Amino acid sequence: MTNDPDPSVASPEGQAPAGNASFGFRDVPAAEKAGLVARVFESVAPRYDLMNDLMSGGVHRLWKNAMVDVVHPRPGEKILDVAGGTGDIAFRMLRGQGDRPDVTVCDINPAMLEVGRDRAVDRGLLQGLTWTTGDAERLPFPDRSFDAYTIAFGLRNVTDIDKALADAYRVLKPGGRFFCLEFSKVTSAPVGRLYDAYSERALPFFGKVIARDADSYRYLHESIRRFPPQRELAARMRAVGFANVGWRDMSLGVVALHQGWRI
Repeated sequence: MTNDPDPSVASPEGQAPAGNASFGFRDVPAAEKAGLVARVFESVAPRYDLMNDLMSGGVHRLWKNAMVDVVHPRPGEKILDVAGGTGDIAFRMLRGQGDRPDVTVCDINPAMLEVGRDRAVDRGLLQGLTWTTGDAERLPFPDRSFDAYTIAFGLRNVTDIDKALADAYRVLKPGGRFFCLEFSKVTSAPVGRLYDAYSERALPFFGKVIARDADSYRYLHESIRRFPPQRELAARMRAVGFANVGWRDMSLGVVALHQGWRI
């Protein structure tokens, strides 16, 4: 885990002008982004997990397992998984036998939650799991409600990252842990060029062939390119109050697992 003691933060590369938000490579009025993102995920929900396997060669499973290992959910803990509609992270946290944590999945998109509920029933996971529709920037939970907060590949889709981070801090108990798994800045320039070329071409291609929606996967590629790099996101976490902020690069920084604590 990399700790970044430098509290400074540069102006975000590619940041949208005031009053706007990034939607892929486009800047759109901030009020419109949530609706645009909702349409993307309504379209891709039925094949979302299959597409993740195809696009990453199954490596996303290793990234998610590593995240859950670091979270180390304990029996009786209350854990909030945000933007986790299809249940991939929640199911991993409930794999153990005996006493388990109490996991709440919160997603703004009902179509993704519907997929998750169906998958939970298929797995016989009917207890210790709650499904809630909610916006990461305005979570429908009281202050200091959860022992841990997780968000995997969802933070780049919110309209205002800083508002989402601040609300994550709000709903955590003192001593609560924040974990964000997200695509990030590749640390090797040659690998970065190959990765960018692959994602630019492969995501829309798989989207067209498998999900019948090239445009949605073109947006997902573009949203990865515009997401803040590791050091900047760490600084923004500290700015809303998180302490002991750090990150762990995976696959040479293709993704990074960020962590912070509410004090």
